[in-house]
Amino acid sequence: MSVVTEEYDVVIVGAGHAGCEAALASARLGLQTIMFTVSVDSIALMPCNPNIGGSSKGHLVRELDALGGEMGKNIDKTFIQSRMLNTSKGPAVHSLRAQADKQDYSRAMRKTLENTENLTIRQAEVAELIVEDGKIAGVKTFSKAEYRAKAVVLATGTYLKARCIYGDVCNYTGPNGLQAANHLSDSLVENGIPIRRFKTGTPARVDKRSIDFSKMQEQKGDTPIVPFSFSTDPATVQKEQVSCWLTYTSEETHKIIRDNIDRSPLFSGAIEGTGPRYCPSIEDKVVKFPDKPRHQIFVEPEGNYTNEMYLSGMSSSLPEDVQYAMYRTLPGLENVKIVRNAYAIEYDCINANDIKASLEFKSISGLFAAGQINGSSGYEEAAVQGFMAGVNAARKVQGKEPIILDRSQAYIGVLIDDLVTKENTEPYRMMTSRAEYRLLLRQDNADLRLTAIGHEIGLVSDERYEYVERKKQIIAEEVARIKQIPLGANKRTQEIVERYGSSPLNTGMTLDELIRRPELDYEKLKELDPEYKNLPQDIVDQINIEIKYEGYIVRQQKQVENFKRVERRKLSEDIDYKSISGLRIEAGQKLDKFKPLSIGQASRISGVSPADIAVLLVYLSKEGK
Repeated sequence: MSVVTEEYDVVIVGAGHAGCEAALASARLGLQTIMFTVSVDSIALMPCNPNIGGSSKGHLVRELDALGGEMGKNIDKTFIQSRMLNTSKGPAVHSLRAQADKQDYSRAMRKTLENTENLTIRQAEVAELIVEDGKIAGVKTFSKAEYRAKAVVLATGTYLKARCIYGDVCNYTGPNGLQAANHLSDSLVENGIPIRRFKTGTPARVDKRSIDFSKMQEQKGDTPIVPFSFSTDPATVQKEQVSCWLTYTSEETHKIIRDNIDRSPLFSGAIEGTGPRYCPSIEDKVVKFPDKPRHQIFVEPEGNYTNEMYLSGMSSSLPEDVQYAMYRTLPGLENVKIVRNAYAIEYDCINANDIKASLEFKSISGLFAAGQINGSSGYEEAAVQGFMAGVNAARKVQGKEPIILDRSQAYIGVLIDDLVTKENTEPYRMMTSRAEYRLLLRQDNADLRLTAIGHEIGLVSDERYEYVERKKQIIAEEVARIKQIPLGANKRTQEIVERYGSSPLNTGMTLDELIRRPELDYEKLKELDPEYKNLPQDIVDQINIEIKYEGYIVRQQKQVENFKRVERRKLSEDIDYKSISGLRIEAGQKLDKFKPLSIGQASRISGVSPADIAVLLVYLSKEGK
């Protein structure tokens, strides 16, 4: 019997947020790329929350955009509400979040993919890896068709042996009732890749017509709207926005949950997978925080052309009757009608300790993994991994060194470093607190940090690169100029500063010193600046941040210099750690397992102590390394 056989440079398995970015990166770099999906109608699907960005996740999307990814551009085309979060705090934690029209988001991404040169889209279930002499050679589909390739990226999301559960109802499907991928896990195990079981969940979707919004707090979008992509003209995204709404659970809600907790598959043992600590189900919240009288629930539209509303913060796997009972205790939801039940989804994934910082498997050359298969959660975490895996798969085929971002360069670097060096026992979610250098890794300066790397990769145009380099120059020159402008404690200066509620000057100072005051900024003091320039808002924002936070920024830059020194101490993959005298047995085993690329990465492996690092440094000195 003859079978279909085709050849490509790169195969992408999966068309979620990781798969889309991987496929686009590979194809745009000139590699013949094929992307597989169980359904072409599920490309860039949002099976859970209908939004992009949010705390720390907004940083990831901005970084992805600066490198040449697509997610930021796509949400700018399809959002229905946009808000900047954490504005009452410092700029390090400001994060953009946009509510998406989820159908438009999927359609727009599919249109981009279908019109990308070198990219083929194929609806089929990939069932088997083709591995020859420790190298990936392609994949086989369930129909036995062979697709030979030099590199493969696994971006399978939550589809591997997936099952959706609520109460005692269990459907062996992927999210939204889509076909699960039931065969690839066995092939991974056969090729020596261990599998583990994780789970996530999603709330019910309810009918907008059954909600009394007068009992809820309206959450409007920002004006003006800030786009996600640095290449989007802000004028093009100013539009009428759809509101979200805020309501709360109550003691009555919590009593219903507690009275039925034995019927939850999370607590009955029916669900075996480990769930995310930082995105728990409502029953998890009630059990773990018994003293909390209420929890925030955001009611969010799924799009412009549907009455479905998403109950953010209330994911559950409780039975259908309990879902109705508990949802109807919330103000505004007393007569709510459910369109889709809440459910938990359990799926196979790998241990990301089995892959390198390039996202390539240690045991199979040319095989990469990205997104929820690596044990992470979230669209944004998946997208940035997909991009990096797609870039590095393409570079593998081209015989180039991989691109690896470190913890001082990007949130992406923090995310991937945490996945591959730490023993994550639950789905990993990005948070600002995980980034040690977050004052430097702000979302507002992602273009200044990463555009040059995107240009080096080949996914940022010369025009864009030159614009950002010029922007850097303008900011540096303007900050230096402002520092040279002296101001006297005269009547005019006093009048201007007092206009904004600032205390009078007791002595002369420079303009930058005055800008450092919390209530003042570059624009407010333009009357005191004889050479004031009407600069674009993004440049003005950078000038204010550079001046106001200069001391903190300089201190963190020194910390980064120390970090870089340790990261530059490279470690060879062929070191036999178990043979190093003085190294503790546990440390030797961990180092042998992880094969860290540097002393810095070695120091972040759990079970490796500062004393072990000292022994390792002595060993390197003796070996002349």
